[in-house]
Amino acid sequence: MKIFLDTADIDEIRTVARWGVLDGVTTNPTLYAKVGGASYDAILQEICKITPGPVSAEVVAEDLDGMLEEGRHFAKLAPNIVVKVPMSEEGLEAMSRFADEGIKTNCTLVFTANQGLLAAKAGASLISPFVGRLDDINQDGMIVIRELAEIFAIHEIEAEVLAASIRNPVHMTQAALAGAHIATLPFKVLQQMVHHPLTDKGITQFRSDWEKARQALAAKKGD
Repeated sequence: MKIFLDTADIDEIRTVARWGVLDGVTTNPTLYAKVGGASYDAILQEICKITPGPVSAEVVAEDLDGMLEEGRHFAKLAPNIVVKVPMSEEGLEAMSRFADEGIKTNCTLVFTANQGLLAAKAGASLISPFVGRLDDINQDGMIVIRELAEIFAIHEIEAEVLAASIRNPVHMTQAALAGAHIATLPFKVLQQMVHHPLTDKGITQFRSDWEKARQALAAKKGD
């Protein structure tokens, strides 16, 4: 399963890229608002320099013409830009138009397998079910991941299932087991995946034992 970072924070992206586990990045206006600073275009271009993988840039327009205008603008910023389009009637038409123009899209705000299937039929490259938001309303978000992964496999649909709205490391494990091709997650959750109390305890113990061994060897040489 590929791992995308869900952020617009350049420092976080650089850090994960150095770890060697970064396959792409997803952004949106909310994430951009958290970091501010440079223009959204400038941040997108910087991200695209850090990772050669897909970088999703979300349109904010709700009408077809607005989506097409924004998406075409984003697509010109870098070759690895993927235009993120919301699931809607206008969104489906926009994704179909983008597909005809050779522009890759990520269908966002997907909450059912039917929505995901329609987005894939319209030409979306990535389908993003929001598992955390479904969990918030007492529905099992992983069911959508599992259903879409199975539907795509049965019918040999090339679109990839991207598990989004990941809230914790358990979501990551569940998404991988459910067949998600990709998961996008906040930096904090990725850090939580790295650490475990027994791992941290073991590292501390090994360091302590090593220091004791060095001290014992030094004392022996001094005799």
